[in-house]
Amino acid sequence: MSVIKSVLCVPLRYSYGVPALFGKRCGAAVASLTLALGLSVAPAVAEPLRLVALGDSLTQGYGLPADEGFVPQLQDWLNAQGHDVIVINAGVSGDTTAGGLARLDWTLAEPVDAMLVTLGGNDLLRGIDPAASRANLDAILARLQQEDIPAMLAGMPAPGNYGPEFRDAFNRMYPELADAYDVALVPNFMQPMTDKADAGASFTDLMQGDHIHPNADGVALIVESIGPSVAAFLETVAPATP
Repeated sequence: MSVIKSVLCVPLRYSYGVPALFGKRCGAAVASLTLALGLSVAPAVAEPLRLVALGDSLTQGYGLPADEGFVPQLQDWLNAQGHDVIVINAGVSGDTTAGGLARLDWTLAEPVDAMLVTLGGNDLLRGIDPAASRANLDAILARLQQEDIPAMLAGMPAPGNYGPEFRDAFNRMYPELADAYDVALVPNFMQPMTDKADAGASFTDLMQGDHIHPNADGVALIVESIGPSVAAFLETVAPATP
């Protein structure tokens, strides 16, 4: 069996992209051949779920060491809870909802079992019309639905800087889209910071010097807050077929 596999397969089955797909097809070919030869076949083992986090600098881990950003901390948290998952970092610093939509084809060119969409923060910083942000997120969720990829949406709370009409339209966007596409929702990605502010306390101890991006401690609290919802979401995602 090992000789057959070494001839038919390349040692890339767990890499991201085309080699991963080839590895799966190779495994199926080996299984078929061994059955034809009357050899024993070991039970199939499901590969880890591939959760892609599509977002901006908050997802990308701006200003933090590689192992202290949102994606690695979320993966560590999920793995510690017993979830066999690989969290793929598809965060691009500075990206708006339009940017996330523009690179969706590229993102979906790789194997994706589920997607966590965490976009909107830069739309807020730039004062982009909520109708435009909504249209972009709508298009992202529509594409994921078309591709039969389970999605989870994480919202960002809008401040009152641009007036109540802007704030209300932006804040309605996330729950209404989640309801329209029947996807899981985390209403506020920055909930730990909001909780401290609502309690009348400063949350600067959780932020980097720019007062926009969370530090490693802030990310850890975000992961603790969002982690159970992500874990529950993953329970609804079918495991990948080897």
